[in-house]
Amino acid sequence: MEIKTKAKIFRISGPVVVATGLNARMYDLVTVGEEKLMGEVIQINRDKTIIQIYEETTGLRPGEPVENTGAPLSIQLGPGLLSQIYDGVQRPLPELQRLKGDFIARGATAPALDENKKWEFKATVKEGTTVSGGDILGTVQETKFITHKILVPPKKNGKIKKIESGKFSCKEPIGTFESGEKLFLSHKWPVRTARPVKEKLLPQIPLITGQRILDTLFPIAKGGTAAIPGPFGSGKTVIQQQLAKWSDTEIVVYIGCGERGNEMTEVLTEFPELRDVKTGAPLMQRTVLIANTSNMPVAAREASVYTGMTIAEYFRDQGYGVSLMADSTSRWGEAMREISSRLEEMPGEEGYPAYLAARLAEFYERAGRAVCLGSNEKRIGSVTAIGAVSPPGGDFSEPITQNTLKITKVFWALDAKLAQKRHFPSINWLDSYSLYTKGLSAWYIENIAPDFNEVRATAMKILQQESSLQEIVQLVGSDALPEKEQLVLEIARLIREGFLQQNAYHEVDSYCSLEKQYAMLKAIIKYANLAQRALENGTTVSAISALNCKSKIAKMAFVAEKNFESELKKVENEMESEFKNVSG
Repeated sequence: MEIKTKAKIFRISGPVVVATGLNARMYDLVTVGEEKLMGEVIQINRDKTIIQIYEETTGLRPGEPVENTGAPLSIQLGPGLLSQIYDGVQRPLPELQRLKGDFIARGATAPALDENKKWEFKATVKEGTTVSGGDILGTVQETKFITHKILVPPKKNGKIKKIESGKFSCKEPIGTFESGEKLFLSHKWPVRTARPVKEKLLPQIPLITGQRILDTLFPIAKGGTAAIPGPFGSGKTVIQQQLAKWSDTEIVVYIGCGERGNEMTEVLTEFPELRDVKTGAPLMQRTVLIANTSNMPVAAREASVYTGMTIAEYFRDQGYGVSLMADSTSRWGEAMREISSRLEEMPGEEGYPAYLAARLAEFYERAGRAVCLGSNEKRIGSVTAIGAVSPPGGDFSEPITQNTLKITKVFWALDAKLAQKRHFPSINWLDSYSLYTKGLSAWYIENIAPDFNEVRATAMKILQQESSLQEIVQLVGSDALPEKEQLVLEIARLIREGFLQQNAYHEVDSYCSLEKQYAMLKAIIKYANLAQRALENGTTVSAISALNCKSKIAKMAFVAEKNFESELKKVENEMESEFKNVSG
């Protein structure tokens, strides 16, 4: 008879605990101490097992018991995820508040999905059908506008012996395989393992956000990756809320990773108040929030991004487009740095672990547009990952920003100086870039206008010319410039104020369709061409700037979509008439 050694705590260092006598594998989930704190195996050194604890370790003592669950950190996936607020390891915060009060007690747990709620399940496969991972077993109407597809878990297959429609909770079987294995509305999946897909697709369709500077100048593809670095107060949270509200995806996963408590409180109070413009229902009905503030244990912060990504992949597997916002990956990196130092690992640049770049890449590479698993219906889903970065002091040369830029294909650089000038969104058009522009150009030509890419390139050229002229203006003033260059400054100002600036809180200007964006920019380029011609014919820049049509073009952003075409036609006719008069 084999005698098992009872595992116990050997040493404690903050969120890192060393145990002896534990028979475990890497990334196994364990319970630590008398209060059964949740932890994860992160290193095995002979008879010593190093565990990161997802909760506060104050009061733990050497000698307390450690138990292995025998499974990796996994989360429950099924109906009931939408509109929920979880912490970094998928504990439902509203339920914990109801059970334990406003402060989360150590060792407190609650089911991730409501085990008592009955869902109306409609089976879509018949008994005797052979199914494999990713096949749809049936559907549940989770919210009024989102149909939750119940999938065969990846890596599972077999012949359906029994399946029935009706009302079931997540812990009641809806059917069985011939092998006797039961099927449920939900299943578990390890968060550190990417969910498999049939095929990853090229990023050839843009994610329409309704934000002019993003959609026109620096687009992101569906299934793409983007970084939003910016200092405090530069508008990261507002931009992420705009992306959540307006992006043409069906599901939003928002990860508040290590943000300050007051900022996370704003998100938790504002998101439920946001109205979904597509459905008129609360935006929360198609949103999952992961809340992990800076005063919560660092290990849970490190796990929160994987929890959010796994939930996003699950909805992608149902054929939905998912927008994933991670705010901010800097705090995630800081959590890795703290755990790494506790493990006494060799530090890399600025104390971050040497594997920082690998972990960031591992996270962002799980995004993508893909053909989902399943043989009974072809589904294409996507996860678009947008990570906010909070570099200390706005220093973009620090390791997390630099490593993120090596991985992501879009860089939306927030500028504190633009924010101070009340220019929002405060994205610097000279520092930002998108590597998807070339791949998406065919889509813009086919779906918006044949000359869309030329119009965009012309606008960027004018903005770049303005930048080079600004150095001279600061030395000698704009009046000392030749009139041709003064005109460049006027047109660039019109692009900045009439096109790039956008009011997130204005009923009309908050969202701008791609068709309207193109028409607005085309009108500005037309004004630039007419102004250039008038200047060549002897008209002064001051006379050109005084034309009424210029201010009307700048105000087109506030014209409702239904009236836009007719109003723009009037402005263009007036523009042609005024230039004809001023040119003699």
